[in-house]
Amino acid sequence: MPRLFGTDGVRGLANRDVTAELALNLAVASAHILADRGDFAGRRPRAVVGRDPRASGEFLSAAVVAGLASAGVDVHDAGVLPTPAIAFLTAELDADLGVVLSASHNAMPDNGIKFFARGGHKLDDAIEDAIESRLGEPWSRPTGADVGRIVPLVDGPARYVAHLLSALPNRLDGLTVVIDAAHGAASVVSPQAFRAAGAQVEVIGAEPDGLNINDGYGSTHLEMLQSAVVERGAHLGIAHDGDADRCLAVDHTGAPVDGDQIMAILALAMREQGTLSKDTLVATVMSNLGMFQAMEREGITVRQTAVGDRYVLEDMKAGGYTLGGEQSGHLVLLDHGTTGDGTLTGLLLAARMAAAGRSLRELAEVMTRLPQHMINVKGVDKDAVDANEAVQAAVVEARKELAGTGRVLLRKSGTEPVVRVMVEAQTPEHASTVAHRLADVVREHLSIN
Repeated sequence: MPRLFGTDGVRGLANRDVTAELALNLAVASAHILADRGDFAGRRPRAVVGRDPRASGEFLSAAVVAGLASAGVDVHDAGVLPTPAIAFLTAELDADLGVVLSASHNAMPDNGIKFFARGGHKLDDAIEDAIESRLGEPWSRPTGADVGRIVPLVDGPARYVAHLLSALPNRLDGLTVVIDAAHGAASVVSPQAFRAAGAQVEVIGAEPDGLNINDGYGSTHLEMLQSAVVERGAHLGIAHDGDADRCLAVDHTGAPVDGDQIMAILALAMREQGTLSKDTLVATVMSNLGMFQAMEREGITVRQTAVGDRYVLEDMKAGGYTLGGEQSGHLVLLDHGTTGDGTLTGLLLAARMAAAGRSLRELAEVMTRLPQHMINVKGVDKDAVDANEAVQAAVVEARKELAGTGRVLLRKSGTEPVVRVMVEAQTPEHASTVAHRLADVVREHLSIN
């Protein structure tokens, strides 16, 4: 039976894969794990629960809150807030658990459940497995005054915005920023934070109705932001995803600036400020080769991890590093947070522009992106990709062809039923040709249709 937890919690089609029953049972099981592991000094354990604005989050968060309270956990219900805000508030309130209902950048019909431990850190695999193993077990239910209490966390947004502003090295006066909130969880707090920092803010994609999250807006659909930045004469645009744990950007010409470029810009800024621990950046194997080359020229070490911000964070914590992230725009700034934070990333990127007096286009020229072609191959057995001899032989052949001039990477997605084929080469045409060739091999040998 496949593992319930993926690289970023439990995720799937809401009300079919991710049901109210599953949400309640996961909440109860997590409460039992808390009870086994915690020392609460005579008090009940506490949890913070939040969600993005998708419609299914309404009943799923209600199920999580009910499950926790029925198992004797006091719950701060934060309502709609970004995932990094829930991680921050879990630490800020000294809560024992944080829970977020979100499917991040996925389309509205999906939803997910992710947990944070004390301090706002993602759970490690062993604890997730322990929660999964306790699903549906018989248990003795508390009664009377021993049940958990539920209170709304009214000042959650204000606490989070104040935290964001405290991380800024300088104000953003003089900058005009367009924010695309993906009709998601940051629709209110991200514009608030940028305005409080001194920027003139234009907002698009900030009218969530429960059904329109990530629909044509946000970090997976930059076209609306690119047009808005150019039309409004802004200095930059900031794009979030549904739960605002990522940030992509657009320069004043409408050109996209991805997570690799943002990491490179912030790495240089942090080294200048003396806050880039050990002059080291942590990135995943999916980062563009151009970023690795640029950092090598600048004397900055880049460590590589598996794909997933949890693995970036694990490596950062183990080595005492302060900056890491993914090409997709998940950046972790460990001096200020425990998980990817799109609003914080955008604020620090804008702060670098304001302090340096340079455009985002100029700052992004620190690296040259190699042409990269990505194909998501669906309808295949993703778990067989590493063991299939024909697929691996095709990968070896492609790597020989690109030796010294590009890269090949095949990996199964941790959040979707697909195999990702990524190829970098000196020209877009070469990258596309090799990627399509490999994708055809994957379809031929791993198809489940």
